[in-house]
Amino acid sequence: MKAPTRIQPLIDDGLVDEVLGSLMSGKEAQVYLVRCGSEIRCAKVYKDVAVRSFKQAVQYQEGRKVRNSRRQRAMGRRSKFGRDQQEKIWQSAEVDALYLLAEAGVRVPKAYGCFDGVLLMELITGENGEVAPRLNDITLSPDQAVKDHATVMICVLRMLCVGLVHGDLSEFNVLQNEEGPVIIDLPQAVNAAGNNDAKSMLQRDVGNITQFYAQYAPDLADTHYAEEIWALYEEGNLHPDLKLTGQFEFSTEEADVDAVLHQIHVASEEEQERQERMHVN
Repeated sequence: MKAPTRIQPLIDDGLVDEVLGSLMSGKEAQVYLVRCGSEIRCAKVYKDVAVRSFKQAVQYQEGRKVRNSRRQRAMGRRSKFGRDQQEKIWQSAEVDALYLLAEAGVRVPKAYGCFDGVLLMELITGENGEVAPRLNDITLSPDQAVKDHATVMICVLRMLCVGLVHGDLSEFNVLQNEEGPVIIDLPQAVNAAGNNDAKSMLQRDVGNITQFYAQYAPDLADTHYAEEIWALYEEGNLHPDLKLTGQFEFSTEEADVDAVLHQIHVASEEEQERQERMHVN
């Protein structure tokens, strides 16, 4: 196929040899299959902010550090330069997260770099070389659901160990191959220490993925991994090889009504996005 305009510079620089076809179109990017030498990889082309449908980007960017004070001031003023810089940070967040999480033992695609808004990364394939499906496209046995759910909980745990929350985790951004689940789509990854919504986002992530696996293993619906993981994080007792139980003893103190209402509001917006995404797919 004809190379998209955004990928052509990578071809000119010898990073990509050929565009083989379109793989998928999401709310923030278009993904293409490309040939790089003898390997087939993915090229994720981020959509322009004007047409990108991902909502509440500011909520996700809270707490992201910018070393350059001029850039930080420009972003705060929302000048054209500041908006451009904020967009570059949004695009680079995913490749930065992929490098960090791979080193932390989280199952994510291998990243090869982000070049002017195009992320080159590993193509996750099945046993016979086919493109690995997303979770929402497969069915599982009860035993496999329990096993894979545990794997994703370990991924969530290890992400938080390095200070990140996925922020948009669901059956739509987890791939499945013979080795188990692989986490994808991380441009909105949240800085856990610097984002006031990090806890509710982690609870939503775990709730979404648990709801999916509980279709096949109903007992998972009664687990409380998000609360267990976050409590360990706040206590400073989190480490990558921790054995999680999914059990949590809730406080009997009076609930923070404002916090609960905020969480309900966030969950409602997330469900609306999920419904829109199901309609698109």
